Amino acid sequence: MTLKATPLNNAHRAAGARMVDFGGWDMPVNYGSQIEEHNAVRTDVGMFDVAHMCVVDIKGDHARAFLRHLLANNVDKLQVSGKALYSCMLNQEGTVIDDLIVYFINESWFRLVVNAGTAEKDVAWMQQQNAAGKHGLTITQRRDGDNAMALIAVQGPNARAKVWQVIPESQAAAAEMKPFNVAFAQSAAFGEAMIARTGYTGEDGFEIGVAADKAEQLWQALAAAGVKPAGLGARDTLRLEAGMNLYGQDMDESVNPLDAGLAWTIDLVAERDFIGKAALQAKGQNAQFVGLILREKGGVLRAHQKVIVAGSDATGEITSGTFSPTMQQAIALARVPMGVNVGDTVHVEIRDKKLAASVVKLPFVRNGKILAV
Repeated sequence: MTLKATPLNNAHRAAGARMVDFGGWDMPVNYGSQIEEHNAVRTDVGMFDVAHMCVVDIKGDHARAFLRHLLANNVDKLQVSGKALYSCMLNQEGTVIDDLIVYFINESWFRLVVNAGTAEKDVAWMQQQNAAGKHGLTITQRRDGDNAMALIAVQGPNARAKVWQVIPESQAAAAEMKPFNVAFAQSAAFGEAMIARTGYTGEDGFEIGVAADKAEQLWQALAAAGVKPAGLGARDTLRLEAGMNLYGQDMDESVNPLDAGLAWTIDLVAERDFIGKAALQAKGQNAQFVGLILREKGGVLRAHQKVIVAGSDATGEITSGTFSPTMQQAIALARVPMGVNVGDTVHVEIRDKKLAASVVKLPFVRNGKILAV
């Protein structure tokens, strides 16, 4: 199978990146030291190629009504142009087709960013719902063809200053912008740039969208300004420290989002109906999503390890695990039985051992600070 490549593929190879197959995409896992890349984002600034993600533009008079029904979170929260919202898109059974960000541009234009591996499925589902509801919308994915866009995430405490240095036209639009908002800047060097104050690392920064044919030029300009390229390895340790779910690992179409720590992204209070609402209300929450810190030496926390709760026949499971470069400890995200509390000790089966771990509130790390101890 031929792997798909982002517009930055040549730049990664020229920089000596170690490339891997990531869901059918040829992507950099690191450029040398994953730990250095991770620490650069926590203490200074790093950048990620997220051009495998898919931008989807939804345009038409009934865009809001369509998204009100399509998404589990309520787009009626988006009343000011530029505001963004994180949401799950559910099927009729109330499980997760994908998690995504929706940006409100105007009443007839909403922009979604969906995951790489689910993009085709997502767009097909949206088109199906558009037709079924007779909304008459234009749904355009921006990954291929003449209108292709590429996304670069610049993250870390110095991210905003570096972006303004490289795209000076963006400072006026983004200087006062709060997190989870988007603005647009017309750049002399890179054309129109979407500047979204969103990210997946637990640090401040921007996700920048430019025309695909300008992406490599922007990447090189950021690198020349001292922004450190970072690969999938650092992206995973950073997002896990930040307590952020990864689609396909922490949730998917087999998972009730209420059991995946995603209740905050689902509006069950408003009267509006949405796809999957009735199923969610019928199922309710049956498990908790928590953080774990390993307290004994002798193992690393990994997905699918069993979590044993004292006094209970029910077991839990680790969904994502790693060694935290910031905390210097083994950490994990886990789905555990109801009734487990922060501060409890559980045991994780690692090969033939049962090692003690503490249940902690997520996130582990946010804005460079360790929050879970």
